[in-house]
Amino acid sequence: MKKEIRIEGMSCHNCVRHVKEALAVIDGVTSVDVNLDEGRAIIECGNIKDDYIKNEIEDLGYQVVSIESY
Repeated sequence: MKKEIRIEGMSCHNCVRHVKEALAVIDGVTSVDVNLDEGRAIIECGNIKDDYIKNEIEDLGYQVVSIESY
């Protein structure tokens, strides 16, 4: 399963690194791509609750606008 996460508040490559590292350590995540220009992250993962992902990102100080699964 893939999830696209729209994120506000990322302003530099350090922000991208923080988000990427936080998502990569979530149990079940197999791939992470974070795009600063588009303000989004795409992860490949198993069955992970959206609220868990949202909390992990928002704990870093960024805002999750939406999460879509496909």
